[in-house]
Amino acid sequence: MSIDAALPLAGLVVLIEAWHFHRLQRAAIRPTARFRKLDAYPSLTVVRPIKGLDAGAEENLRAALDNGYPGAIETLFVLDDERDPAAPLVRDAIARHRGCGTARVIYCGEPPVGRTGKLHAMIAGVRCAKGELIAFADSDIRPGRDALAMLVEALLSSDRAGCAFAPVVVAGRHRTVGDAAYALTLNGIYGAAVATAALLARGELPFIMGQLMVFDREALRAIGGLTSVEGQLVDDMYIGARLRAAGYRNVVSPGAVPVIQEGLGLADFVAIYRRWIAFSLSGLDTAFTLASFRHGLLFWIGILIAAVGITVGSVPAVGLAALVVLSTSFSVYEGHIEIGGAPLGLRHAWVPFALLVLTPLLYPTVYARRVVPWRGRTYAIDHRGRLAEGEPERVEAAMT
Repeated sequence: MSIDAALPLAGLVVLIEAWHFHRLQRAAIRPTARFRKLDAYPSLTVVRPIKGLDAGAEENLRAALDNGYPGAIETLFVLDDERDPAAPLVRDAIARHRGCGTARVIYCGEPPVGRTGKLHAMIAGVRCAKGELIAFADSDIRPGRDALAMLVEALLSSDRAGCAFAPVVVAGRHRTVGDAAYALTLNGIYGAAVATAALLARGELPFIMGQLMVFDREALRAIGGLTSVEGQLVDDMYIGARLRAAGYRNVVSPGAVPVIQEGLGLADFVAIYRRWIAFSLSGLDTAFTLASFRHGLLFWIGILIAAVGITVGSVPAVGLAALVVLSTSFSVYEGHIEIGGAPLGLRHAWVPFALLVLTPLLYPTVYARRVVPWRGRTYAIDHRGRLAEGEPERVEAAMT
C-alpha cells in the first residue's frame, strides 16, 4: 500500500478511535445513583491537614465545620505550628462554630526525613482520632453538606470496602489562563480518567484519589497503618494499592467535591502540573494511566500524521489529522463540562489545545530535575517517584 493511501487510512482509524473514546468517557461521566442511606451513621473523625493559606480559605473552613454529617463527628485541623498563616483563621472558625460535632487544632511539628508534610499531619491526626471511621480531607476542597454522609454510605454499603473516596471537580469561573488550564486538567483529563477507570472496573479501583477519603480502621490496621506509607511522595495512591493487596476494595462515592483554586498565573499552573506528573511516576493503575494518556496520545498521532501528510502533499491525510487534533481537544473540554466545570470564555478557547501540546514537553523536566515543590517544602524524588533520601544537595539547588 502506498503512503498516499496509508496516511488517510491511518487518519481515519485514529479519528474513529478518538470518537469511540469520547463516547466511552461521556458514558463514564454520567451521574451515578446514591448508595442507600443508613439507619444509623457511625462516629467519624475528619483529619484536615493545613499548610499555608488556600484560595477561599475562610469559606473552606466554614464548609468543613458545617458538614451536615448525620452521626457523631469530630474535625481535627492539623498544622505544623502556631506560626502557620492559616492558624488564626482556623481558631476563629472553630470559635464561631455552631454546626455539627466538635473541632480542635493539633500542631504536629516538622515531618521527619522520609515522610511528606501531609502524611505527617495525617499520622498525627489518627493518633488523636476518636471516631469509628477516619476521613482525610485536603484543605483546598469545599464539600457540600451531604458529602461525608455519601462517603460513609459508599464505604458501608460495599462488600469488603476499605476506603471510599470522592471525585473532585473545579466548578468555579476561570479568571486567568492558569485557572482554565487547572480546571481542564483536573476535570477533563484526570476526572474523566477516574470516571472511565471506575466504569470499566464497575466502581472499584486499585488506587485512591485522596482529596476526600474515608477509611475503615480495621483496613488501615491491615496495611500496617499510615506509617507503612513512609517514603512515598503520593500517599493516597500507595494506600489504595496496599488495601487492594490486602483484599480490600476502594470504592468511589457518587458525590463530587469542589476544589477551590482561583487566580492562578500560567507559571503557577505549570508548577502544579509538573507536580502532578511527578506524582504519576510512583506507578498508577494501568486503566487510569491509559484513560488519562489517551487524549494526548491520539492528539500527537494526529499531529504526526498531519506533519507527514504536509510533507508528501496528502490533503485527505492532513484534513483527517486536523479533525483528530480538533476532536481530542474538544473531548477534553466536553469532559470538563460534563463533570461540572464552567464554560470557557472565548479568550480561553485555545487552552485545551495548548494543554495537550504542553503535557509531553513537561515530562523531560520532571525526570531531569526530580524535585517537587509542594506546600512550602521541596522534596527530592528518585526514578520511581519515591522520596529520595540522602540527596539534600538537589533540594537545596532547587530552592535557590
